[in-house]
Amino acid sequence: MSVELPAPLRAAIARELEGVSRKGLAERAARTSAAYRAGKGSAGVIREADDALAYALARLPATYAACASVFAEAQVRAPGFAPRRLLDAGAGPAAASWAALETWPELGDLTWLDASPQFLEIAARLAAAGAEPLRAAERRRADLTAGGADWPRADLVACSYALAEIAPERQAAVVADLWAACEGLLALIEPGTPAGFARLRTARAALIAAGAQILAPCPHAQACPMVGEDWCHFAVRLPRSRDHRLAKGAEVPYEDEPYAYVLAARPGLGAPTAARVLAPPRAGKPGIDLKLCTPQGVEARFAARRDKPAYAVARRLGWGDGVA
Repeated sequence: MSVELPAPLRAAIARELEGVSRKGLAERAARTSAAYRAGKGSAGVIREADDALAYALARLPATYAACASVFAEAQVRAPGFAPRRLLDAGAGPAAASWAALETWPELGDLTWLDASPQFLEIAARLAAAGAEPLRAAERRRADLTAGGADWPRADLVACSYALAEIAPERQAAVVADLWAACEGLLALIEPGTPAGFARLRTARAALIAAGAQILAPCPHAQACPMVGEDWCHFAVRLPRSRDHRLAKGAEVPYEDEPYAYVLAARPGLGAPTAARVLAPPRAGKPGIDLKLCTPQGVEARFAARRDKPAYAVARRLGWGDGVA
């Protein structure tokens, strides 16, 4: 599946780029990426408006695609969920808000929390091209580690690519505050790296202890069976515009974004799948090999070509899909 930015958002980014040096943005994007990989947070990276624009050009499409994929799975797992209020924590340029509104058009009340005034400003400029809830979103400059006592409660709470910027010893308190603000569904989305998965595995355990129901990707609420050097992550493909390729110094017209996530819900909101495909299925002449997460743990399953019903089901499965 390939996920594209909504047309109004693409047009808004294009307008922001008018008269701006692409070479300069590419240099800023490269510095930003290097700083994030070195463990620096936004406060030490996004210092000027052009830094935020470079980030939006280079990273917003992938963040949007990951959020859209997670929200699509939320619709499958909780088909009756119809949120009206969104809290976008660590909003950045508000990619999660755009993706949420595309998924649930009934959303009407949006709040953005971010410590970066540059991010909040570019989020507002881009949102001017969007639907009314985006244009009217409340912007709050807030450090997520300062406590969530005054955060608004919301049906949907999203925190995408933000835990990575929080010191490990403070992440548990932030996750607890996010859960306290959530009256329906909490979506935690992180880079699909071993470190990103480790953060989410810890958060998942804490959420289960707090009474949350895990809707996805896990098909159970038992201890995570991914151990050793293995980690749970997925990928989404997105097209790259010419400017996007220039910003990233890339030639390929698409990008595969690896991401990891947890969907936690108040009890009764939905139900998890019976099993989850953990890796791209491997098709061969005899049949298809699947790696699954099940309530019994990680399982290798083979769908033989001669077993026509099982093979027909396996042929339709992709990496990250739920298995009934």
